[in-house]
Amino acid sequence: MLVLSVAATAVHAEDVLGRIREKKTITIAYRDAAFPFSFLDQDKKPVGYSIDLCLKLADAIKQQLKLPQLAIAYVPATSDNRMDLIQNGKADLECGATTNTAERRKSVAFTIPHFVAGERMLVKTDSNIKNWPDLRNKKVAVTKGTTNLKPLEGRGQVRALNLKVVDGRDHNDSFHILETGGADAFATDDVLLYGLKATAKNPSAYAVVGDPLTTEPYAIMLSKTDPAFKKFVDGEMSRIIHDYEINKLYDKWFLKPIPAKDNFTLNMPMSYLFRDSLRFPTDQVGN
Repeated sequence: MLVLSVAATAVHAEDVLGRIREKKTITIAYRDAAFPFSFLDQDKKPVGYSIDLCLKLADAIKQQLKLPQLAIAYVPATSDNRMDLIQNGKADLECGATTNTAERRKSVAFTIPHFVAGERMLVKTDSNIKNWPDLRNKKVAVTKGTTNLKPLEGRGQVRALNLKVVDGRDHNDSFHILETGGADAFATDDVLLYGLKATAKNPSAYAVVGDPLTTEPYAIMLSKTDPAFKKFVDGEMSRIIHDYEINKLYDKWFLKPIPAKDNFTLNMPMSYLFRDSLRFPTDQVGN
């Protein structure tokens, strides 16, 4: 199997479908703590909204390649290494909660967004923190490798409020920093904060607050050097959206009890922004 370097992409395109056909295996990069998009269930198996979408894509690839069987291999991803896994050919699809941004599109590609989030913060209920100005001279946990720090800096709030940023290794670590008093708030995408709050030992001890700082279109990440593979994935994502299969998956993970999380229910209706985006599916986003 040939794995192309980034420098070689100007001359040669990667053949992801060919690699999958040869190995009769598709490799999915997953996150272990991005509930409800991608996380580990009680049996340590990757599950979630994004995982279900990727399994639908895998089934379409199996049919396209006319394979009697297609194995699913999972590789764990972090905020730091998820792009490298795609660029180095160690994963065919990254199925987590990754925002499609212009900066990231210099290195990888994204298919049509399957969720739209906004950056807010998680705080302790008794902290009296309600919005960003309440963070003056306080510490804020931000997960390393995410897009959540830049909006704070872009609005000038870090300097104006004299904030101190504390890096978390992953979302669980950032929450632990907040939980143990190492930070006064944890800033990241609102849906991830609702998931962390819901699965905390004492959910009522935490609150998601703050005006949204950003619009975060989550999308499945794939190789930038194989336009044919991207075209196929985009086509299948469009079909999933137009056939309302994505609505059924949304209901399963955001509105109904989740067996993998002790039948917890997020009770998060689809936002107007996301619902509107599904009317005209496109991978073209403004970030």
